[in-house]
Amino acid sequence: MPLSEYEQRVLEQMERQLTSDDPRLANTLTRRGGHRPATRYVIAGVGAAVGLLLLVVGAATSQPWVGAIGFVVMFAAVAFAFATPRSERTGPQGTVASDGSVRRAPAPSKKHGFMARLEERWDRRRDGEGR
Repeated sequence: MPLSEYEQRVLEQMERQLTSDDPRLANTLTRRGGHRPATRYVIAGVGAAVGLLLLVVGAATSQPWVGAIGFVVMFAAVAFAFATPRSERTGPQGTVASDGSVRRAPAPSKKHGFMARLEERWDRRRDGEGR
């Protein structure tokens, strides 16, 4: 059932308000590549089914190595389903020199969070003591 004009206006107003209040959240919610493709789940489901079949066959034929292989296949399929897919690198890919060659940009620092703040404080204290 389509929205009425009033509902569409209210929704657009809410979207504008969200964008102005929290642009990072609005960007995250409107990003197109955020959903996992269905093929990833289909592959994982098939892998889990094959692994379960191998596990049952190994138990039925008293061959533990077949069951172990089935368990490993099931585990790998579930890990594949829940692993985050690699994202494309965003930002500058490099710089162009005057001769036309391209130098890759240095990788961004992965340090953030509580431990990084502690290390920064420690470094500042050590630099301040040496004076």
